[in-house]
Amino acid sequence: MSTDKLFQEGEIRSDFQFNERVAEVFDDMLARSVPNYEQVIEMTALLLERFLHPGDRIYDLGCSTGNTLLHLARRLNIPELRFTGVDNSQAMISKARLKAEMYSRQGQLDFAEGDITDFADSDSGAILLNYTLQFIRPPLRPELLTRLHAALRPGGVLILSEKVISHDPLLNRTFLELYFAFKRSKGYSEMEIAKKREALENVLIPFSIRENLELLTQAGFQRAETFCQWFNFVSLVAVKGE
Repeated sequence: MSTDKLFQEGEIRSDFQFNERVAEVFDDMLARSVPNYEQVIEMTALLLERFLHPGDRIYDLGCSTGNTLLHLARRLNIPELRFTGVDNSQAMISKARLKAEMYSRQGQLDFAEGDITDFADSDSGAILLNYTLQFIRPPLRPELLTRLHAALRPGGVLILSEKVISHDPLLNRTFLELYFAFKRSKGYSEMEIAKKREALENVLIPFSIRENLELLTQAGFQRAETFCQWFNFVSLVAVKGE
């Protein structure tokens, strides 16, 4: 796994893009930038064990290099599950396919390059949207979530993980300070933290937990709740009615 040094020498001077340079170090970037990253994947597996049916298809939209689906494919013992990852970055999809080949999972896993806002499949058992909705322009989010609700079979689940904001200024500032301390503890310098924040400023637009829950309700989900939170990072599960 290559180490994320993209912002040490100022390599990225414009808005953040999921290009080949980012794809090469993305696994390290996730591990050092997303609190509880591996724990959320394992918690997702525990939830899916309760909601999936044999033969279900699980979609990971914004799958990046395929880590989540590879873990779930190894972890879940439900018969005949099928896993599909979709990402609009060709560099990410290439790395995901290589990993599936290395772990001999090509028959169970497939990865496709595509725009997730055009997603139109149906009868899915589960859809994962981890740290992805925050990169979709806010006006497009309601329609996307409505599409995903329609794509799930009755009783299917959506897993949504996001970086979030608090509308309370004191708490929001406190959570951000704690997050920057987390990144420093993972070896990022003040310069790297500042440069990445600047690169993401016009690309990653977080909502609050309440706003995300409202979007899920408006999309048609009858049940939605948080299942993991670390200050300004949250994971939610939403269940489609039977």
